[in-house]
Amino acid sequence: MLPHSNPTSDAAFVGRVWRPGIGPALVRLDGEAVIDITSRAVPTMQALLETPDPAATARDAQGHTIGTLAGLVAGSTEAAGEDSLHFLSPADLQAIKASGVTFAESMVERVIEEQAAGDPDRAEAVRAKVGAIIGESLSGIEPGSDRAMKVKSVLQAEGLWSQYLEVGIGPDAEVFTKCPPMASVGWGAGVGLHPISKWNNPEPEIVLAVNSKGKIVGATLGNDVNLRDLEGRSALLLGKAKDNNASCAIGPFLRLFDTGFGLDDVRRAELSMKIVGEDGFTLEGHSSMTKISRDPADIVRQTIGRHHQYPDGFFLFLGTMFAPVDDRDAPGQGFTHHAGDVVSISEAALGELRNTVRLSTECPEWTFGTAALMRNLAGRGLL
Repeated sequence: MLPHSNPTSDAAFVGRVWRPGIGPALVRLDGEAVIDITSRAVPTMQALLETPDPAATARDAQGHTIGTLAGLVAGSTEAAGEDSLHFLSPADLQAIKASGVTFAESMVERVIEEQAAGDPDRAEAVRAKVGAIIGESLSGIEPGSDRAMKVKSVLQAEGLWSQYLEVGIGPDAEVFTKCPPMASVGWGAGVGLHPISKWNNPEPEIVLAVNSKGKIVGATLGNDVNLRDLEGRSALLLGKAKDNNASCAIGPFLRLFDTGFGLDDVRRAELSMKIVGEDGFTLEGHSSMTKISRDPADIVRQTIGRHHQYPDGFFLFLGTMFAPVDDRDAPGQGFTHHAGDVVSISEAALGELRNTVRLSTECPEWTFGTAALMRNLAGRGLL
């Protein structure tokens, strides 16, 4: 399956690719044609998203065809080589932020991780205990509401209050830095697991593109890889659990907001995910944005404002309701990744993001950062 098929002919899709012998390029998708629109006016994705109307700017940009979508897919494999025409993450200078515990279903699993202290062997017993007390009571609760505070009191009395429930149904959202600018990977790349992790899973999510003014200008797909054992041992290990080499994938393209697609479409989005292992194991999952506990616009407001500025904008993972409990290796241990798992995340309006799971120590080292991008663009006369 190709990473994208245009649901409407006038949809504004932009992305970033690596051009052999040249370097990063800003591209527009015109049907099956990949058009390089990099220029002095918009040399980066960050520059494009700062324009008054990014969708109109992208549509009107002059450019030239550098290949087809099928050719881009063919070059975006681990075997194709570093200097092939291949997908990059749509983000360049933007910070990569993520919000956690935004869905009731995954919220309960975070509590289980904490209660089990990151030990998958204890998860089943803890799940039964937590489920008997919490059940479906968290579904539909507005974070910070009077009802949420009453539930908090009940859970505290039962000895089950948790830092995850605090950010899940309390007034303040969890927003953290997933990785530095330029560190996310694109379609077809390996996504990395820290080698010390033995309990982990993918997280299929919508990712918003937000400019420096706090305006949401587009959306794409993301895999916010989660190391359940590290974070379960201690919340202070969140940085180690979330930010490693190739720790998240974004793409394949960013769909820019216009009259045909906007935030309400994100609020209605239905994500599907499939995992196919080299051992023959398969798992399918689903995440419905209609079940998110916090409105995406509220998460953005809690991220950027007078309290915190992002002069280059940011990409924001919105969280997931997907938390797999299907046993893979042993009864009661639930799911964990194996190296070589292929993870496909799709949504009708945004296409499909596909990546292969590797250890972070086996993914290509991250060497092309912001300074390298600036030198490259300057050498091409684009700055």
